[in-house]
Amino acid sequence: MKYDFDKIIDRRNTSCAKWDAVEPLYGDKEVLPMWVADMDFKAPPPVIEALKKQADHGIFGYTFKPLSYYEPLLRWLERRQGWKVEKEWLTYSPGVVTALNVCVLALTQPGDKIILQPPVYYPFFRVVLNNGRQVVNNPLKFENGRYLMDFDDLDKRISSRTRLMIISSPHNPVGRAWEQEELVRLGQFCLKNDIVLISDEIHSDLIYPGHKHIPTASISEELSLKTITCVAPSKTFNLAGLKTSVIIIPDPKLRQRFNIMLGNIGIGMDNSFGLVALESAYQYGEEWLDQLLEYLRQNMEFSISYFEEKIPQIKVIRPEATYLLWLDCRKLGLNNEELKKFMIKKAKVGLDDGPPFGPGGEGFQRMNIACPRAVLEQGLKRIESAVRAL
Repeated sequence: MKYDFDKIIDRRNTSCAKWDAVEPLYGDKEVLPMWVADMDFKAPPPVIEALKKQADHGIFGYTFKPLSYYEPLLRWLERRQGWKVEKEWLTYSPGVVTALNVCVLALTQPGDKIILQPPVYYPFFRVVLNNGRQVVNNPLKFENGRYLMDFDDLDKRISSRTRLMIISSPHNPVGRAWEQEELVRLGQFCLKNDIVLISDEIHSDLIYPGHKHIPTASISEELSLKTITCVAPSKTFNLAGLKTSVIIIPDPKLRQRFNIMLGNIGIGMDNSFGLVALESAYQYGEEWLDQLLEYLRQNMEFSISYFEEKIPQIKVIRPEATYLLWLDCRKLGLNNEELKKFMIKKAKVGLDDGPPFGPGGEGFQRMNIACPRAVLEQGLKRIESAVRAL
């Protein structure tokens, strides 16, 4: 079956955060939203059919994971990522950010330090600071158009109160798919310093040709026992609103601490629709995903060519993964506030502003390209016209 990702689906008036929050967020309903990381594509048809069947039953009481839930997910991780995961390692969270909060509460005390690698997904900072812990920044290095982990700097960041490190893999927003050597060095650092490594791998299925996703916990058995991995079908199959994530914790003691905190907060109950969607997505969604990845690759190449040919003042950091573009706008000569206003008021596109991603985000914007190409082209044309008028 050939899936039509060019079809424009009107998401307005559906309580859609991306489209219906445009005026409250940007002060102008004419702004084209290209910010929040969900896609403007329908979920795979088998998922939709499974949800319809669930709805037709008509009773939506308390639920738990059926045996059929586990096998598609475990097969998926082994087949597509080369990672053999045991059923006993799996636990649940309504979302990855929720899981990060649970990890912080379960594994650290107020005042403890947690390492982040900015520029990075900005909720990471809230997860640390809002729970009374301290952020330790280990900024990525930008060399020859590519972001790298700065291991020399990392060694300087350790202290007696450093308990956790949270990484984005693949990295949001810079689009890196971390390589084996990088993850090995990172793992050695965490093992040496007795740090639990939390790996947000929510974008792990969205990898471009020539690159691969390596699950952090698959590096070694020793590292797996110090790693908590967060995955979900939400980015892969556009199911974020169903609030179902999978947290993989091989170490039984860490898993117990996570689950106790999950229960204490009262968020351990499964979502009946989310379970059905997850199972059907991993069971029947592979062909849809393969076609999606090709469409996203073409959108990415189209965007890069467009910027190079028509908006050379803005440089795209070529992504190795995700459907997000990290745009270097520093040659426009605008400060952070001016750049933010420029995109909203002049270009009339709603992007994610760079500074909230932490140190290294200054002068950058993040663009979501998971939309029909006609919508993508419209956004690019708006930016082009605004830049020409500068």
